[in-house]
Amino acid sequence: MTSGKQLLDELIAGSVDPAAFSHRNHVAAAFAALDEYEFFEALALYAKGLRTLTEIAGVPEKYNATLTMGFMSLIAEAKAAHPEKSVDDLIATCAEISSPGALTSKFSAERLNGPLTRSIGLLPDRA
Repeated sequence: MTSGKQLLDELIAGSVDPAAFSHRNHVAAAFAALDEYEFFEALALYAKGLRTLTEIAGVPEKYNATLTMGFMSLIAEAKAAHPEKSVDDLIATCAEISSPGALTSKFSAERLNGPLTRSIGLLPDRA
């Protein structure tokens, strides 16, 4: 299994195979970014890597700044609450980060699919 650090390095370098980049890999790369950088620097590097990944895959419209910021926040919060846990332990025990669709219930479809969500980390419009 590829380490989170290696996944992060490949993501930043633009050398990740989009077809092989699973949800677990997304979480592992974010986890590694948070291990190495303070939150906003980790978010910026991770977001840039994901934008590049969607461009390489030929689907730049799939990049979503809102979901990227939201998942990075959830992962950072889970890491802070459980500093002893590995990325795999967090995925296994934290429902919020184990499902790719975990944040969608917090947003209306209009907001989540609107034009700003691709470029701006919007806040949820549902409780």
